[in-house]
Amino acid sequence: MLHKVDMNQIYCIIIIFLGYLTNYFLLSLAHYLLEDYQVQSKSYYCGSWVEGQSQGVEVRDAVNGEVVCNVSSDGLDFEKMLQYGRDVGGEALRQLTIHERANALKNLGKYLLSKKEHLYAVSAKTGATTADSWVDIEGGIATMFSYSGIARREFANETFIVEGAPEVLSAKGSFVARHILTSKPGVSVHINAFNFPCWGMLEKIAPSLIAGVPVIVKPATVSAYMTQAMVEEIIASGLLPEGAIQLICGGVGDLLNHLNEQDVVTFTGSASTGKKLRCHANIVENSIPFNMEADSLNCSILGETVAVEDPEFTLFIKEVSKEMTVKAGQKCTAIRRIIVPADKVSAVKEALISRLDKVTMGDPSVEGVRMGPLVGRSQRQDIRATVAKLAEHCELVYGGNEATINLVGENVEQDAFYPPTLLYCDSPLTTDAPHSIEAFGPVSTIMPYNSIEEAVAIARLGKGSLVGSIVTYDDVEAAKIVMNAAAYHGRMLILNRDCAKESTGHGSPLPTLVHGGPGRAGGGEELGGSRAIKHYMQRTAIQGSPTTLMAITKEYVKGAKTVSYDRHPFRKFFDELQIGETLITHRRMVTEADIVNFGCLSGDHFYAHFDELAARDSLFGTRVAHGYFIISAAAGMFVDPAPGPVLANYGLENLRFIEPVPIGDTIQVKITAKKKIKKDQRPEEKVPTGVVLWDVEVTNQDQKVVALYDILTLVERKTKSGK
Repeated sequence: MLHKVDMNQIYCIIIIFLGYLTNYFLLSLAHYLLEDYQVQSKSYYCGSWVEGQSQGVEVRDAVNGEVVCNVSSDGLDFEKMLQYGRDVGGEALRQLTIHERANALKNLGKYLLSKKEHLYAVSAKTGATTADSWVDIEGGIATMFSYSGIARREFANETFIVEGAPEVLSAKGSFVARHILTSKPGVSVHINAFNFPCWGMLEKIAPSLIAGVPVIVKPATVSAYMTQAMVEEIIASGLLPEGAIQLICGGVGDLLNHLNEQDVVTFTGSASTGKKLRCHANIVENSIPFNMEADSLNCSILGETVAVEDPEFTLFIKEVSKEMTVKAGQKCTAIRRIIVPADKVSAVKEALISRLDKVTMGDPSVEGVRMGPLVGRSQRQDIRATVAKLAEHCELVYGGNEATINLVGENVEQDAFYPPTLLYCDSPLTTDAPHSIEAFGPVSTIMPYNSIEEAVAIARLGKGSLVGSIVTYDDVEAAKIVMNAAAYHGRMLILNRDCAKESTGHGSPLPTLVHGGPGRAGGGEELGGSRAIKHYMQRTAIQGSPTTLMAITKEYVKGAKTVSYDRHPFRKFFDELQIGETLITHRRMVTEADIVNFGCLSGDHFYAHFDELAARDSLFGTRVAHGYFIISAAAGMFVDPAPGPVLANYGLENLRFIEPVPIGDTIQVKITAKKKIKKDQRPEEKVPTGVVLWDVEVTNQDQKVVALYDILTLVERKTKSGK
């Protein structure tokens, strides 16, 4: 029998095949390029690459144990480094608008993508598979692109941010307030973890640089050479102002002693280290913002309603095994606690063991290897000790310290490898160990529950985590768990058959979403779209007259002095328009014919417009015009019909119908230039443009406001981008 060919399936097969070829090529290239790779790690300090003055810490290849480099920051003057960042990098960044900073990041992202083969090659030394490196390298670059887009979409092309609507503080409106955010004249110090040496850096520097604050990056010593490789490319690109980024490979010495109230510190790593840094005397004394994202005992809950034969059961097993093996389980978001209905414990154990049995370990450059080593020998020692502690309270189900590891590849040393390991805790509500002891590797513990209330109680015992996930097809069950467990998590994923194909998964933080969590997870927030950019800026309430605030914010505030000219504002180029420039139109009477004609045209025959008796008994007391007729008529009153600098209506925002307009009322429109946003000219665009936001106020014959809204117009600029 002949079947119709599904071309989509064929395309998918081709794409998957090409993906495998690409992965194999990159891994082979990494193996070839780095056979003899050994360097002295350097710091980028005050505009120069500088080697440490002592041998420092020896760092080895995670796969074969050979020495990669020695890491030391001895000899650096950290006070001078901070001042260089403030005076040189900060000054240069603050001269740029937010859009210019965002464009610099976009161009930098493109440049780094052109260098990714070299970066993949270096990443192989950390034990990362190609999939692991993709998340770290290209995932980090994608975060930069995302922040560049967020900044250009959500913020004006200024050096500052105006936040929220004006606040009227007086009866007659002559005293008002606004909130603005300005760049801190300091430096942001980023102390990062070893597991994502590229992504961990890029996801922090992107919002900081857009905010106009230069960065000092301090990567973890064991993978500092990977961060250094990317910073070398960033510096070589010449796309960031000098001093915008500096790098410390090695210890931070007395750096924290020289921070001041305009600086910011972010930390990613263990909760114990984070707590010590947060309590540093100078950080406490100067109230220096300290954002902490710590490793946590994240959980995944299998819904009570899920049957073994359901798609959700399979999704649950896949998600848990993936989070145990990606990056060899070295993820702050990895699933550490597997919370399942008591009657499905055996099925979950069996399914997980079956899946983990298929995981091939060894040299990531060898085709078919799905899990590489931990980042170093010391991490393996830590995990062995931690698993031993957990085994005192839990049953070892699979893997563990005594498990035999079959490794694929030549010249592979066992020093940094640890097998996927499952434990089982029979009484999670009475045993604290699995809720307080974390093995930062491919280790997870299964825990049974007998009711949704018990599942939530077990989840809460983690005392705060970065992420929790729920796998269920029952939305009532999902809602119950979320509403009772959300306060203990920074993010929650609900996974089922409907979203599985496009889901980014339990362990994937996204630039647009908050990354952080309460309690043990550090109590901070990273990422989160525009929130992350604002984290590096100072929010200030400014108070004064509407006219003064308009001059400061470059946005029209109701009540501010306006200007009018004989020339219609729609006849002016973007560059010529002034904030506060106003047009007051002629008047127009609303007739019954207007209502009837608009109703016939739109198909809107709502009773308040057409039924005299029903309208009389309504809150209006009489027939009234359609609200959308009012704004349509208003457009006809303020639009200049001839071709000109105004190219298009870009949108309408914040529409409010304030008062009804009955037959016989007369309306008039006041339109005021409220805000101007210069756009970058794209190659395909014939002319440079900007967006003008107009404040529109429609009043009746008694000077009562009947409608308020903003419109956006696309307006041609006289000058090209950058002029």
